[in-house]
Amino acid sequence: MKSLLFWCAIWIAACGNARPAVPSPATSPVAVDSFPDNYVGTWTGELEIFVPGKGRVQALPMELDVRPLTDSSYTYTIIYGEDRDAGRRAYELVVRDAAAGLYFIDERNTIGMEAYLVGDVFVQRFEVMNNLLETATRLRADGTLLWEIRSGKLDPVSTSGGKDFRGEDIPPVNAYPVANYQRAVLRRIAE
Repeated sequence: MKSLLFWCAIWIAACGNARPAVPSPATSPVAVDSFPDNYVGTWTGELEIFVPGKGRVQALPMELDVRPLTDSSYTYTIIYGEDRDAGRRAYELVVRDAAAGLYFIDERNTIGMEAYLVGDVFVQRFEVMNNLLETATRLRADGTLLWEIRSGKLDPVSTSGGKDFRGEDIPPVNAYPVANYQRAVLRRIAE
């Protein structure tokens, strides 16, 4: 019973920062079922890159272009920096099961990965070269698109727990470093 209470407490703590089950108009201006149609257009802004202990270390132009290709696929082109050719990432966003919030990003180079609409946030989590990355994109009430990436190594910086504590078997908990955080507030300039 104590173990069950422990896990319930962990679950409550983890969900404590979660958004309400029914988004308020201030945080979600568009119905979730209109994704990805509500992202269609050309979005521009400045990508800021932050590093722990240093703050903002870089800023560069960013553009996101989303266009329908078929009933279930869209262009999802990201352009980083001034050099539009070198900075172009021409992906395809595929609707796999909109009711289940399941999508797919095809990078058109043998790489493809699942993406999820969780509430009103479009999320991807993936590992590459021992780095875990999580992207999150959300259309905000003011009509801007908030685009974020968090990344860091998969090697834990510390491990705690993993011991008996007052008769309870506490599981090990690994903490992972955050190497950088990237953020862009994008404004639609064309539909």
